[in-house]
Amino acid sequence: MNTLVPLEYYTSTYFNILLVMVVFTFFRSTSTSINSAKNLGSVKSIGGFLLLFVVSYMGLRPISFRFGDMIIYNQSYENYLYGMPFIPANDIIFEYFMYNCAQVMTASMFFLFCTFLYVLPLWAACKKWFAAYNYYAFLALVASFSFWAFGTNGIRNGIATSIFLYAISRDKIVFKVIFILIAIGFHKSVVIPTAALVLTYFYVDPKKYFYGWLACIPLSLVSGGFWEGLFAGFMADDRVSYLTGTNEQGEFSSTGFRWDFLLYSASAVYAAYFFIFKKKFVDLNYNRLVCIYLAANGFWILVIRANFSNRFAYLSWFMMGIIIVYPFLTKIQIKNQHRVLGGVLLAYFAFTYLMNVILMPAV
Repeated sequence: MNTLVPLEYYTSTYFNILLVMVVFTFFRSTSTSINSAKNLGSVKSIGGFLLLFVVSYMGLRPISFRFGDMIIYNQSYENYLYGMPFIPANDIIFEYFMYNCAQVMTASMFFLFCTFLYVLPLWAACKKWFAAYNYYAFLALVASFSFWAFGTNGIRNGIATSIFLYAISRDKIVFKVIFILIAIGFHKSVVIPTAALVLTYFYVDPKKYFYGWLACIPLSLVSGGFWEGLFAGFMADDRVSYLTGTNEQGEFSSTGFRWDFLLYSASAVYAAYFFIFKKKFVDLNYNRLVCIYLAANGFWILVIRANFSNRFAYLSWFMMGIIIVYPFLTKIQIKNQHRVLGGVLLAYFAFTYLMNVILMPAV
């Protein structure tokens, strides 16, 4: 597939366009009130453009090894295109999805469809929670450090976590259950945030979850590979290699305790702490989201030395944007809140840009 953007600059171009949108949002936040009719009208249009841009640019990317596992997905898809019979797999719903798509569409259309399934649930969840202010939340999600990687490389995982977030945005428990089961069918790792969600229906005191998250740090530091071995015993499929295999090159190729990514995770923890305990922000839905994040991120801290630990980190990181901006878009709590929100979005994306553009080669 031909593209107007050279393949070696395809990823960096995405982040540069996103940089323009984040900077524009920052400067707009300094001059326009968030709840003014002028601002609400313009962000609706900007939000529509952002949605269209992300879906089309990500979904119509060339099929290339430069997008990691995309080439492996393509090989499996082409096997079905050429008549290979359906083979049940661990992620059964995704396998059925891929097999049935192969009966009616090309590989390029399949990857576009995958992008729809990855992006639209996030947009719908933002619409549900934030109504007219959904643009800011959606921008925070697509500006997240791992958003691009899990839409182009860890495709099953990305779709599964997006469907999970959409599920917990639903009001009726029956729809929550249905969509969570679908998410697990796309990627079984979603069992981890699902277990955290179930726990919040029995216990949803954020303070205890904060203490638990903090406790995971020394537990991981002093126990070495104990936790990787322990949790590997509960995994019955090939994902056990994520915990026990040899690390490979990539953004998580450095072994050992990743203080840099722990600090990144802690930015959402601090935001939640600030609003819940310092500003006394009371919102049951937010408390539940925070507790899920803390539990899932705590699990990652315990296995932080594991091979492909980014795949475990993403089981909490996919929520970071929502955790950080939710209180900003729900209730006025601090002076010049709109301006602060613009600054927070800029700082949040700065880490994404640093890791994906400045410190990474053009891939």
